[in-house]
Amino acid sequence: MAEDAILAFLQKNDEISDSGKFAEEHGFAHDEIVNVIRSLNGFRLVDAQDIRRERWVLTEEGKTYAAVGSPEFQLFSAVPREGIAREELQKKLDPAVFKIGCQQAIKNKWVEMAKTHVSRKVQHADDKVKDLLLRIQNGEAVNQEDIDALKRRKLITQQVWKGNSVRKGPNYAPKRKRAATDLTRENLQRGDWKELEFKEYNFSAKGQPVEGGYLHPLLKVRRQIQMVFLNMGFEEMPTNNYVESSFWNFDALFQPQQHPARDSHDTFFLKVPSTTKMLPEDYVERVKQVHESGGYQSRGYGCDWKREEANKNLLRTHTTAVSSRMLCALAQKPFTPKKYYSIDRVFRNEAVDKTHLAEFHQIEGLICDRGLTLGDLIGVLHDFFSRLGMSKLRFKPAYNPYTEPSMEIFSYHEGLQKWIEVGNSGMFRPEMLLPTGLPEDVRVIAWGLSLERPTMILYGYDNIRDLFGPKVDLAELKKNPICRLGL
Repeated sequence: MAEDAILAFLQKNDEISDSGKFAEEHGFAHDEIVNVIRSLNGFRLVDAQDIRRERWVLTEEGKTYAAVGSPEFQLFSAVPREGIAREELQKKLDPAVFKIGCQQAIKNKWVEMAKTHVSRKVQHADDKVKDLLLRIQNGEAVNQEDIDALKRRKLITQQVWKGNSVRKGPNYAPKRKRAATDLTRENLQRGDWKELEFKEYNFSAKGQPVEGGYLHPLLKVRRQIQMVFLNMGFEEMPTNNYVESSFWNFDALFQPQQHPARDSHDTFFLKVPSTTKMLPEDYVERVKQVHESGGYQSRGYGCDWKREEANKNLLRTHTTAVSSRMLCALAQKPFTPKKYYSIDRVFRNEAVDKTHLAEFHQIEGLICDRGLTLGDLIGVLHDFFSRLGMSKLRFKPAYNPYTEPSMEIFSYHEGLQKWIEVGNSGMFRPEMLLPTGLPEDVRVIAWGLSLERPTMILYGYDNIRDLFGPKVDLAELKKNPICRLGL
């Protein structure tokens, strides 16, 4: 046993000067000896000092040249005194040997290379490279200039050897006495507990870290925004269906069937099931009418509305598809004002880059009541965003198929020292609202923004792929701070 051999040797000798030689002389693997020395050193049975030695060893290529000669010498030896055709010389040598040999032999001025002929410039040459490699292989000293030359050619590499020298420690004993770590029932019954040496408690040692679940930054920001909505009196919409029909996603929102967003380049359409079989027929007819010929003081789009387009299933491109369902359901009962919100995933066929993904989270809020105006929308937006810590807002006119008027929302970012777009908003058009059956004086104001953008700003991400997707660093999830919006 390696431990017994080390302790027995130190009982008769003052020192083990080299753990490598000790391992070789006593028939142990050096790694085993080093591990035992570390253990004994930890209990102060021995005092160990580190030994570090660096030496040069041959690479596989270097070993080959040490055996058969360097490429330049092989090439020189293959050239007869009268010379040789270049093609013939190439056939006699390995391609790699020929290429390297040509370069080095010309550099050494051993041969002269014409286009078709190779001849010797000297009649005798010494293979200095092979001699140097053999000297290094035998452990002989070589000057630094030659070392540098061989290293550049990747014929040698540096090897670091680590070992120990060992002396007796303050707790040295010829045999290690194992300290007991527990007082057992058997110890008490036998009475040998009186002679036992117990291992000392290390009260400064750290315990095993407690592992638990960690919240993703998106979930932290989502919860904070959810609390903002709840504190403002909103109720959550059911957004558990990722698959929607084109009718609820586009047509019910007065989005024309020729709109580019409905193209497969922008939307993910399902192959199975490719179409829906459940739509409210009376409502479908009213939506078709307003698309084709208008109504409610609108001229419509004046084009044929195709039911097969409306039946196509897709991955929803926005949670506003759920809003249209909720408003339609609300119109079937005696009207009561409502405040709805949702925070959930949506999908768009976009090229992935540092600011865009094919799936992301949309935050949406809407208020449905009688007599609402654009001023009410601006006031609600100021209230909502101020609770998120964005007190400086600006609004810019925009276009959306289902809202009029529409506004882009900008907030001044103190860290970036500039205005950044944070969302979109507007008032739902009569062509969208009135076909549902809602009273004519009912208005709906709504706004939306992504969850990823405020999360990236709050947590300092500049690439959305580091926040969401397969490239997320799980270690970062354990370290990211809690989210305190507006504080």
